[in-house]
Amino acid sequence: MTAPLHPHSVAAVPFNMAFAVALVGVLFAGMVVAAILLRKFMRDQARANKEDWTNTKTDVANPSAFMAASMQGVIEKLRTQEKELARLHLLAQERAQESERLTEEVTRNMPTGLLLVNATGAISTTNPAAEEALGIRALRYRSYKDILGPESELTQMLTACIRDGKTFQRGEIEHLTSDGSVRNLGVTISPIYRGARASSKSGVAEGVANTPHAPNAPSAKDAHAQDMKISGALCLMSDLTELTALQKQIRWKENLAALGEMSAGIAHEFKNSLATISGYAQMIRSETTPGDVRESSERILEQTRALTHVVTEFLRFAKPLEICYETVPMQTVVEKVAEELHETIPHCTVEFEGTFQDLPGDEALLRQALLNLARNGAESALTASKTPCVTISGTIEELGGRKWQRICVADDGPGIPETDLPKIFLPFYTTKSEGTGLGLAVVQKVALQHGGSIEGRNRQGGGAEFLLWLPLRQDPAPSTVATRAARI
Repeated sequence: MTAPLHPHSVAAVPFNMAFAVALVGVLFAGMVVAAILLRKFMRDQARANKEDWTNTKTDVANPSAFMAASMQGVIEKLRTQEKELARLHLLAQERAQESERLTEEVTRNMPTGLLLVNATGAISTTNPAAEEALGIRALRYRSYKDILGPESELTQMLTACIRDGKTFQRGEIEHLTSDGSVRNLGVTISPIYRGARASSKSGVAEGVANTPHAPNAPSAKDAHAQDMKISGALCLMSDLTELTALQKQIRWKENLAALGEMSAGIAHEFKNSLATISGYAQMIRSETTPGDVRESSERILEQTRALTHVVTEFLRFAKPLEICYETVPMQTVVEKVAEELHETIPHCTVEFEGTFQDLPGDEALLRQALLNLARNGAESALTASKTPCVTISGTIEELGGRKWQRICVADDGPGIPETDLPKIFLPFYTTKSEGTGLGLAVVQKVALQHGGSIEGRNRQGGGAEFLLWLPLRQDPAPSTVATRAARI
């Protein structure tokens, strides 16, 4: 039998349900409000960290907010460092490019020739001064052996440097250009090393080298050379042709001055003795009848005349020249030389062409110099042809800021032997049986006294030619030596 419900128990059930529902609603609303407040707080913290992450004010009691703020700060710092690195990299590139441009400008404009040869023998770097000194264009990326030739002295020096690591300091060599001219070059060649020893090996080697009692201990320099590898050679060169020619001219003038002082007295005594011998021979000839004695006196007179001529020529060569400067019409001088040579050697054809300008100098000396050159050419051509030909040509060229009259006297003879070329201007050196050996020496002296130069060479088509250079204006300062090397 069921017990009857109490009235208060029935009323309590609806009340408990309502209270529970109300409590759940309050809790849910509180959670929503808490979430909203937390979200707003985190946004404010993130905004504050973005403005100044170094002064983070995040509550360390909240791990999530602290981690977010710290990561944000690290990212911003990395971005700032990345921008700084990019700026420094760009600045380094600009400096490297500027340094490279400066190096190229220095190399291009330096007066000393530069050749950089790699281990394979190819020229990797050069400059205009080197091309000018060697007389060769477009040197880069070509083999130095093919350009200079295997027998060239410079080739042998570069080969010894690359192969054996030899160094050549301030050496002087002769370089033959493609057009046949000889240039005097001053060169300095040194090897280029590449590579380094390992640190451990370096330490051991240096330790052994520095041990005073180690037997057969190699020096640090030898150990370094053994471990380094030659990657090429650096060659610096200077064209000394002009300087060498100037030094020769100075030595020549000094020798002439000494020779003139020494020979003046000797030649005077010779002439007195010859005059005495000639006088007695004339007396014998006039006082004797035709016969052996008279013929002997005639021979004595012939020999004394020959000796007197030699002594006179020697005095003319040895004594200082007294130049009377005047305006010399070179066109007229050349015409007179051609006429005089044709009268002396009728079988010789003399031709003159080109431009001849008036210049300051001594007309008599210049005419004598040109006549000596033309006569030598005609006599040489007579040995090879019955109809010899001598050509006198003139051009005007500008060198070293000055204008020069260039006169070329060429013949169609057999040419000059290569062994005789260095000696042709020496006094008393001659290959002729009746020559005195003073003709070309006098020509060189006249050229030097006028501030010019003279050079002889063989022509490619046969024969020889002499180039006489005379300045069109006399300067008080020392004149520039007109050499073939300077004209290229």
